[in-house]
Amino acid sequence: MKRPLGGRWSSVLSLALACLLISDARSRPARGGETAMEPEKTYRIIVFGAHPDDCELTAGGAAARWVDAGHAVKFVSLTNGDIGHHEMSGGPLARRRREESVRASKILRVESQTLDNHDGELMPTLENRKAVARAIREWKADVVIAPRPNDYHPDHRYTGVLVQDTAYMVAVPNFCPDTPALKHNPVFLYVADRFQQPNPFRPDVVVPIDSVLDRKVAALAEMDSQFFEWLPWIEGYEAEVPKDPAARKTWFKEQVLKRYGASADRFRDKLVDLLGPERGKAVQAAEAFQVCEYGHQPDKAELLRIFPFFGEDAR
Repeated sequence: MKRPLGGRWSSVLSLALACLLISDARSRPARGGETAMEPEKTYRIIVFGAHPDDCELTAGGAAARWVDAGHAVKFVSLTNGDIGHHEMSGGPLARRRREESVRASKILRVESQTLDNHDGELMPTLENRKAVARAIREWKADVVIAPRPNDYHPDHRYTGVLVQDTAYMVAVPNFCPDTPALKHNPVFLYVADRFQQPNPFRPDVVVPIDSVLDRKVAALAEMDSQFFEWLPWIEGYEAEVPKDPAARKTWFKEQVLKRYGASADRFRDKLVDLLGPERGKAVQAAEAFQVCEYGHQPDKAELLRIFPFFGEDAR
């Protein structure tokens, strides 16, 4: 008479069946060309801005989503922001803005660094190029993000130039030999802007940030020197900023949603292309990125692996 399969034999059979299922799953092609059950790459992303609020403004939502997906993100400001105010300046302002950046980074769960260059005086020098290259190498970046070099602000422009100038050099061992060169050139991306000359911004990827909008709002709100003081003063809407903290919080969220809602509307066609008509049209807030022609050139499948959000949103 046959003995029933139980105990140790049952466990062995279950293990064998599980191995067969896993092997079969690994062999099946998944949508987008990658293979199901393959271990996903953990990306390291570094974002450069000219001032201690630029990275948070241009990529704060995508950064929060990257971190939630298990990737590592670092924000680097190339100046200390020491003239970005109408009532204070110098060391006290630089310290205040650094403290604001640290608080914002804790909310977004990103690393944060501020270089000690004077606000309004950033230049595309060899010294600054080396500083940018070292930052990229030390972070072991797979993806590097910066403004395009045709921005209205000289600090923004030169941030773009400095990052572009490292796009080849980060892989050259004898450039800054004190910091090991990268073995693979990163993907370089631009953040969105509205400048038309010499060429307009092209949205290669548009990231829905509805799910992390509250975190982005909270991070930006920590930079009160900018969003409740300096920018309202320099742009002439200081009287609109509520004095009551609760009213100010509501007002600021409306301002942020308006700004990134405009981005979602502007790049709606790309959202529909990435998410399909129903979900693409439903996105309320977004950030957009363009692939720089310098650095590693990803195909569409790789770009969607770098931005692993669209399958989540589709689900």
